[in-house]
Amino acid sequence: MDSTQEKTPKTVDIYRDTWVRFWVRGYANEVGEAFRALVPVSLVWGSYVVATTYVTADARWLLLTRSCGSSSFSHHPGFTINRVCAASLYLLGKTTKLPLPVRKWTTTAIGLSTIPFIITPIDRSVDFLLDSSLRKVYGEGEKHE
Repeated sequence: MDSTQEKTPKTVDIYRDTWVRFWVRGYANEVGEAFRALVPVSLVWGSYVVATTYVTADARWLLLTRSCGSSSFSHHPGFTINRVCAASLYLLGKTTKLPLPVRKWTTTAIGLSTIPFIITPIDRSVDFLLDSSLRKVYGEGEKHE
């Protein structure tokens, strides 16, 4: 490239290249589920509203800019966190004499600590599924990395 030519600026994808990705993309409803034992259920549902809004906006952005690119639909395994927390609270109740508030905070800590371990396997599974199906249909031609 000639040094006098200007470089084409890279388009910033706000859903993947900014803080929005880390705070909303995969964690909003998981954090809500982790805190379910401690907060009103309306706050947990609010975390799903945040996550759904993100997924909808990201999907729309993908449709407008990239066709069938990397989808955020795989980044919201709230059900897994819900079950981990429910099982933790149940087991702590059956196996310890900890007071309920301590069991609830422990359950929340377990749920929050589970998030980093479940995101990558779920993402990889969904990306494999999409690479093997929809992305072939839409002919995007590039695999998710």
